[in-house]
Amino acid sequence: MTYKRKKYHHGDTHLKKRWRLRNRKKDLDQIDDDLKEDNAEKLLNQNVDLDLPGAAQHYCLHCARYFIDEKALSEHFKTKVHKRRLKALELEPYSVEESERAAGFGNFKLPSKRKIVTQNTTTDVVDKDGDVILEDISPEKKKKIDEDDA
Repeated sequence: MTYKRKKYHHGDTHLKKRWRLRNRKKDLDQIDDDLKEDNAEKLLNQNVDLDLPGAAQHYCLHCARYFIDEKALSEHFKTKVHKRRLKALELEPYSVEESERAAGFGNFKLPSKRKIVTQNTTTDVVDKDGDVILEDISPEKKKKIDEDDA
């Protein structure tokens, strides 16, 4: 007598949908709305929210992600994921006018490309006198530099 293999997960499409929607990120047109001056200012200067990573103080506008600290955010700017997102945001999002032109109401116009630049996160360190510290060199580094010169 042969035994039939039991199928425990037959019809688990609702589970697949849950996992697919769990990691859903913002679409490009939603991010394009966030890139406008007033929305970008609000997102970059958010109030402290302890439920979000880094208390919502380190946010990448282009990828719509929160980071735990400034170092993680600056490392993210160098990644392939971020660079791909910048490339995808160069094209203007699909609009109602463009759909009407595609349907034959109006003249065809190529989608225009924009120059998207990574947000700047330079936070200047200021000493007691009000002078900006460009780079903090520890005494150990100074010794190594002096030893190399000698």
